[in-house]
Amino acid sequence: MSLNWPWALTALLAFPLLLGFRWWMRRRRRRGAVRMSSVALIRAALPDRSGWRRRIPVWLFATGLVVLATGAARPQASVLVPSDSSSILLTMDVSASMCSTDVAPNRLTAAENAAREFVRAQDDGTKIGLVVFSGIAVLRVEPTTDKNALLAAIGSLRTSRGTAIGLGILASIDAIAEINPNVAPTGVELPAGPPGTGGEYEPDTIVVLTDGANTQGVDPVTAAQQAAARRVRVYTIGFGTTQPAPFVCTADQLGGDTAFGGNRPGQGRAFGGGRRNQDIDEETLTQVATTTGGKYFQARDAKELSRVLGDLPNSIVLQRKHTEITVWFALAGAVFVLAAVGLAQWWNRSPRSPG
Repeated sequence: MSLNWPWALTALLAFPLLLGFRWWMRRRRRRGAVRMSSVALIRAALPDRSGWRRRIPVWLFATGLVVLATGAARPQASVLVPSDSSSILLTMDVSASMCSTDVAPNRLTAAENAAREFVRAQDDGTKIGLVVFSGIAVLRVEPTTDKNALLAAIGSLRTSRGTAIGLGILASIDAIAEINPNVAPTGVELPAGPPGTGGEYEPDTIVVLTDGANTQGVDPVTAAQQAAARRVRVYTIGFGTTQPAPFVCTADQLGGDTAFGGNRPGQGRAFGGGRRNQDIDEETLTQVATTTGGKYFQARDAKELSRVLGDLPNSIVLQRKHTEITVWFALAGAVFVLAAVGLAQWWNRSPRSPG
């Protein structure tokens, strides 16, 4: 918790002043006390109150003054709140290994279906962008709230050779920089210092979905350091299994430079030769996420991938902000003061005379 007006805490001096005033009033009453011959008469004249009944209103009133004085300093609490300016960059791997059939019908189709569900599930005000990477990285859809454009782009993905995870991260950073002035593009030199220092995370987030290891381009950890320096979190998802499986993609899922040699006219499906085993570089993906303050997830099949993407918004659309909580201190202080006055009036009331 932080305070906007810390000097207002000087109002806490009201507490010792109250105690001093109480002590002075008690001393004054003792000096002006009237001597009486009978103690029984004094007890009959005073209200029937125990010691704790005399102290409770005083301490409640003092507590109320302390709480009100703290509220006058305008306290702020750091809380997680939904961000209305967040954007999500969905960065998808479209390398040739996405044709693997270890996830039915193949990894690319399963990833497309999960991505569609993810887009449809987001609030209408959430901006989503689409970056695809194989040997290169391309921004297919800039961050937008147009879900139809996103769904159309997801349904037209084509595979290609190579896996450049680092380039995909850098392309996503540049896409965020276009809409968020607080995020510098990748070509801008940042001040020297440890990555990720100097403030809270930006509301924009990168989600990398890949089924393999980086084979060319920028090292993913180096790209993650660029994201961390800009306070942009990267969540990584390793998709698929390590079981050898044939590579099978439909004709419209193949690009012209894949390992399959391109589309063949009149052929509904294209087949890769034999069975291939594509290992996921989980160590690098975990390091990328940890470096940027994100998290790594593993999805072995289509169901797990849908679950992972479905749970992500609970983390990525929340932003830590400083929220002023003065009103709660004012309310609590008022309750204490009113309770003190009410109890004092109730317990000090004069007893009614009989009949």
